[in-house]
Amino acid sequence: METLKSRREIAEMRKAGLLVWQAHQLVGAMIKPGVTTAELNAAVEEFFARQGADALFKNYPNPDGDGPPFPAACCISINEQVVHGIPGPRKLKEGDIVKVDTGCRYHGWCGDAAATYAVGKVSAEVRQLIDATRGVLALAVELMGRCSWWRDVALEMEAFVKRAGFSSVVKYVGHGIGREMHEDPQVPNFCDRKTRLTGGFRLSPGLVIAVEPMVNLGSARVQRLADTWTVATCDGKPSAHFEHTIALTDDGPVLLTGGPSGETW
Repeated sequence: METLKSRREIAEMRKAGLLVWQAHQLVGAMIKPGVTTAELNAAVEEFFARQGADALFKNYPNPDGDGPPFPAACCISINEQVVHGIPGPRKLKEGDIVKVDTGCRYHGWCGDAAATYAVGKVSAEVRQLIDATRGVLALAVELMGRCSWWRDVALEMEAFVKRAGFSSVVKYVGHGIGREMHEDPQVPNFCDRKTRLTGGFRLSPGLVIAVEPMVNLGSARVQRLADTWTVATCDGKPSAHFEHTIALTDDGPVLLTGGPSGETW
């Protein structure tokens, strides 16, 4: 069951969320051909360290249990890579799309957000993919202020992606967030049978969740690669990913990982 947060706790989470937003502004300014994914990660690690924040992803346990922990502050995934890409010496090139997912813990509270960045000019269909993924996250935020159950949001998210001609990744979902990065409830970006039957979870003031649609240009099928972390599309076609940490308050949804005035990416 999800744990609802007080106004004071949400205000504390906003401090972590704002640091995550600032980290993304730093990354966005660095994105260009020739920059390595390791350089992007190093900039974020240094920023969090200067702010006295802990990088949530670094040393996160491996999903295989006995595999290596995640070695960086950012998951950086390029083109057909969906999520959990490991930063390294790979250089960005014109036409790539780069998904950067990062989070921090600040004064005991967590923030988590992801965005997809275009490197120079990308194809029209890839631009449409990015816009649709950003759009479906914006739709979810809007609906959170009007719906009573997550099921109703998830149904509209799934339909939005289908109308755009793309597919929603179903193997990975969003999550509750608070003192830990991953808390209850699970937050699907689609409506499976269980969500249809149960409603998923109630949208009540105090709920804080990380909503993170992952949308593929082709098939929804994905696979984990040999490094035990990176997830890629099975058909090799590009994928996009956006995420915000969102608090539901008496006044409606609030982007905890938005800009100082609530800006999105």
